[in-house]
Amino acid sequence: MENSRYQILLVEDEPGIAELLQFTLADAGFSSHNAMTVQEARLAIAEQLPEIVLLDWMLPDGSGLTLLREWRSTAATAVLPVIMLTANGMDEDKVRGLNAGADDYITKPFSPRELVARIHSLLRRNRADASRPGNIYGTIVIDTERHLVTVADVPVKLDQSEFRLLKFLVAHPARVFSRSQLLDKVWGDEAFLEERTVDVHIMRLRKSLGVAAGYIKTVRSIGYLMDAKPD
Repeated sequence: MENSRYQILLVEDEPGIAELLQFTLADAGFSSHNAMTVQEARLAIAEQLPEIVLLDWMLPDGSGLTLLREWRSTAATAVLPVIMLTANGMDEDKVRGLNAGADDYITKPFSPRELVARIHSLLRRNRADASRPGNIYGTIVIDTERHLVTVADVPVKLDQSEFRLLKFLVAHPARVFSRSQLLDKVWGDEAFLEERTVDVHIMRLRKSLGVAAGYIKTVRSIGYLMDAKPD
């Protein structure tokens, strides 16, 4: 992978951590730019969309979590890959970050090698998504090239993780997958996420699908499957 092609936006207000991040990314061959505030991050995104954002939670002029929700509600940044990199390490904080649309969540202090591995993992998933054809299942239509989903001809807004999860389930209908299998197949074996992360994303995906939410069925004590047949 030619990392120099990839631009990473850092949103980090601590100079020491920002310097460490920039050194780590440069050593791995990535280009990076640092924004120290929410406003600077907005301006940077408006000027050029990066391949990935590393986003802190607590910033001088606002919350990184609020900024993430703002990005997810805007068409141009709805699927922008975002890794939250924050000192907020409680389980409920991780769930809030993932619920807000983060693709991954890393707590400080962090391992530079693990951070680079997670960035590579997210980039690989993005490339795989771009190369797969669209799918149709029941009333769900997935347009991979335009990254659009409709349910009964009504557009549905999904973040990147929800989109990947839906694509995988639609591509393998009527098959039961455990949480660990979904983590491996959808997020990759370098995602470093807990199995209950799957439950969070399934809940969000069902909510987004509306009338088609019932297609995703829970198999008690095992996992989930995609099935358009009524219960």
